Amino acid sequence: PDPTMPTTAVFYHLMRAGLEETVLTTVTRAQGAGWRVMIRAPDMGLLQHLDAKLWLGPEAGFLAHGLAGGPHDTDQPVLLGQGATTNGARGLMLLAGADASQDEVAGLERIWVLFDGSDDQAVAKARQSWTLFTSWGLAAQYWSDEDSAWVKKSDRAAGLTAG
Repeated sequence: PDPTMPTTAVFYHLMRAGLEETVLTTVTRAQGAGWRVMIRAPDMGLLQHLDAKLWLGPEAGFLAHGLAGGPHDTDQPVLLGQGATTNGARGLMLLAGADASQDEVAGLERIWVLFDGSDDQAVAKARQSWTLFTSWGLAAQYWSDEDSAWVKKSDRAAGLTAG
């Protein structure tokens, strides 16, 4: 990671797009930039579901990945798990209300927070995460696909505290 570039937290408010589609698109772009990614969720069932979906993708767009807990976690370009980023990730994707610590995010280029726009608890948790991350001085962007295309609804520069 470039220490002169602040970590950016990007919030995706899923209204129309599916979780699997958004994960695949976002992580594919990150890999195209040469980044390793950690996908974190508190629910192992969700991670196992994503693992299965990612294996079923088209061969041309195959996303090499692994489920945490295997012997090759540190080698995985994309690691799905509940714990620490052990694969040298430059990006951390938080699903289903997963958290990250301030020390952890300081070493990342990007954090993605994907949340279901039809779930009031998920929306409330995303708002808490926005407040927390911006209080740490992270840049933050909020995107929504409510109008069928992804539109950036808010952009906060790094260093500004929540207010």
